[in-house]
Amino acid sequence: MSFTVLESGPLTTIQDAGRPGQAALGIGRSGACDVEAYALANRLVGNPEGAAVLELTFGGLVLLAETDLVVAITGAPCTGVPLNAPHQVRRGTVLRFGPPTSGLRTYVAVRGGFDVEPVLGSRSSDVLSGLGPAPLAVGDVLPVGTAMRPMPGVDLAPVAAPAAGLVRVRVVPGPRLDWFDEKAWELLTGQTYTVNSNSNRVGVRLDGMPLPRTREGELPSEGMAVGALQIPPSGLPVLFLADHPVTGGYPVIAYVTRASLPTCAQLRPGQTLQFGP
Repeated sequence: MSFTVLESGPLTTIQDAGRPGQAALGIGRSGACDVEAYALANRLVGNPEGAAVLELTFGGLVLLAETDLVVAITGAPCTGVPLNAPHQVRRGTVLRFGPPTSGLRTYVAVRGGFDVEPVLGSRSSDVLSGLGPAPLAVGDVLPVGTAMRPMPGVDLAPVAAPAAGLVRVRVVPGPRLDWFDEKAWELLTGQTYTVNSNSNRVGVRLDGMPLPRTREGELPSEGMAVGALQIPPSGLPVLFLADHPVTGGYPVIAYVTRASLPTCAQLRPGQTLQFGP
């Protein structure tokens, strides 16, 4: 059982639940950016937790089914394919993923999971370190595994599509809030940021009014985690996503709450957002 890649799109990677617990060795977790959409896709086709899926960035993928397969597509709603439901794909069917109408990342689960070789316990592709399988390329054959659970008996999952306009996410104070004064915190939580086009799975770069520091110099490198809002010398926040570095030397003024991380994973260039306590 397999798919063949006819077109790879801007960036399509294989992702699972990542490589947790290895940061002390310099190995980031990686894994799916939008963990809610990833988990939903696997549940809809009866896969065990942690099964590998495809993560598309702004659509563009074209797949040829070499056998009869069952798939589920979640996250950013791409044109041309069904969404949020198990779908029978017959041998010879071509799936064409157009650009999403909102959001950025789309997830494709196949019943049995994508059975590529794991690296350090995970099938996730880490674009920062280069660990894991390479991003998809034309001609790749994607084998499908056999590990599966009973189908859930769900025809459609009634979940909302990612927001297309202004989004608001919650933050809590970070470990280096003392590098900033009250004005900087008010500026962080009071202004509207725009997502910079120089964003990826490592982090979302934000454009807005720079945040002033009360201390000069840089920190010794310290541990980083997903959701960190790091402030480099430019004063413009970088919001770390799944492939973030395990250490960093710029102060972290805040962390995005876990519940807001899936929303941040779907931010697309030019979209606006606000942080709230």
